[in-house]
Amino acid sequence: MMNQPTAPPEDGSDDHISAEEQVEAKELTRLKSRVVYEIIRQEGESELRRPQSAIWWSGIAAGGGITLSLMTEAMFRTYLPDAPWRPLVENFGYTAGFLLVMLSRMQLFTENTITTVLPSLAEPCRRTLVGTSRLWVTVFAANMIGTFLAALLIAHGGILTPDVTASAVEISRHVAGWSASETFLKAIPAGFLIAAIVWMLPSAEGSEFWVIGFFTYIIALGDMAHVVVGSAELFLLAIIGEENIFKLVTVNLLPALLGNILGGTGLFALLAWGQVSNEMSEDKH
Repeated sequence: MMNQPTAPPEDGSDDHISAEEQVEAKELTRLKSRVVYEIIRQEGESELRRPQSAIWWSGIAAGGGITLSLMTEAMFRTYLPDAPWRPLVENFGYTAGFLLVMLSRMQLFTENTITTVLPSLAEPCRRTLVGTSRLWVTVFAANMIGTFLAALLIAHGGILTPDVTASAVEISRHVAGWSASETFLKAIPAGFLIAAIVWMLPSAEGSEFWVIGFFTYIIALGDMAHVVVGSAELFLLAIIGEENIFKLVTVNLLPALLGNILGGTGLFALLAWGQVSNEMSEDKH
């Protein structure tokens, strides 16, 4: 008589490992989340202790470097045929600036929405709150100076061919055409994805290029709004006299800033902290 196959356990557990091994696997999974959290928290603490001058110059470099996203995307648009598939290739250019800035460990504002928030959540005190606020202001201001200088070079520095410059202006017009509510809503998922990249990088050793490239490609393909890249596009239009700077700041730049903060901090960092803090509470009990 043939043996009948054994039905899987009703509780969904794997009958090929013992109960003790199942408990160990669960503990290792929980430990991995806490290790990633701790790596990012310690990185945030390190950022809070860095000299302001180092943060400032790194932030300016990041602003200039991230503008490579606009320039590379404009190059692809210029040299690719105007076909339905062009956006699939053109938007790969958007990843260039993020790869440069994040792999070079420059100070990009949206990265700090999670790295410096975790220490504040773990130890909410005057030191962490003031330090985080000061870091955010410094990095954001430095990023804006960097993107403004890069936009100035695009407009009047002759660093791109006239055709590529025209494509950069065309891309920028698309961003400036969004309303305040559209910009804000488009910025929320972008902030979430950038924060998610930061959360994934400690587990992606050796694959950082692909993690950063893939998720920033999604931001571009999904027509989302990133405040630092967007600032280069908006500054370019203001510099050539095509748009009023006050309108660009109030209708496009500030809503993108608020949306990125909400997506990166409000939705991601708080959820990440909530998950790990629950596990820590369980261990205490």
